[in-house]
Amino acid sequence: LAIITLEAFPGMWINAFIVCVLCTAWVKKKTLNSNEKILLLLGCSRFWCLCFSWIYVFVSEILPYYLLVHPIFQLLQGSYSFFNCSNLWVSACLCGFYCIKIANFRNRFFIYLKVKIDRMVPWLLLGSVMFSLIIGILVYNTIDKAVCKNLNFTCQERLWEATIGIEEHFFPLYFLTGFLYTTSFMVVIFSAVFLLFSLWRHKCKMQTNSMNSLSMDAHIRAMKSILSFFIMYSINFMFSILTLVYSKKNQSLVILLGYSIQHAYPGVHSLILIFSNPKLEKTLLRILSCMKCKLCMR
Repeated sequence: LAIITLEAFPGMWINAFIVCVLCTAWVKKKTLNSNEKILLLLGCSRFWCLCFSWIYVFVSEILPYYLLVHPIFQLLQGSYSFFNCSNLWVSACLCGFYCIKIANFRNRFFIYLKVKIDRMVPWLLLGSVMFSLIIGILVYNTIDKAVCKNLNFTCQERLWEATIGIEEHFFPLYFLTGFLYTTSFMVVIFSAVFLLFSLWRHKCKMQTNSMNSLSMDAHIRAMKSILSFFIMYSINFMFSILTLVYSKKNQSLVILLGYSIQHAYPGVHSLILIFSNPKLEKTLLRILSCMKCKLCMR
């Protein structure tokens, strides 16, 4: 609980900062660009994902019998699954958006995507939310059926006696979760590879023409964001799969390490996104400087 708290609360504050800044800009400008729309939904998803995850850990450690009150356990797991799935897919959308917007290819389909990407972003985000909602409902219903069928509420000594019977209901969810992780991970891999290849081609072209280009800087900034995301996403993906595998083997050390990585990832990556976005970085530095001045005055 202490480890998860130390990781979840900073992550919630970081993502709450992103949401507040973008919502303020939305109110002032009456509009948001595509990148800001993705970041706004990503910040909301990560904030609530960490929030529900921490609540579940807190209740399970401090007040475990409250999980037996219908439908607290089902709601916590369903809500966490919804926001976690949304986090994964919106993250994949962000990588795909960077790749399509920055990379330069002469393929007709790629050119079509580059022209239409701004119109497609709201629909991609809506699709991500709807798909995540379906996953959350499936998780809720599966857990509800498993608990109602296998759990004996009349005998406290046998409250979790039917764990093996419950886990049989979770095999489709394990498969679906693994498929979700793998699909979003593949989007990140392809985005990184395509952008890296585009950067290499563009660099060779600039060297041949002995020219410097602003698009090179855009390539490099986007590449740094995607590569940092790719590294962290790879680590998170590996430990997410290990957590799924070892959750049935009661390997508490591996599960604890996996949960620690999964809770640290949203905050760390969101912090990188802040420093790769000039507006968010400027606002954060201004807030930090104001806080520093107030502390010095005291």
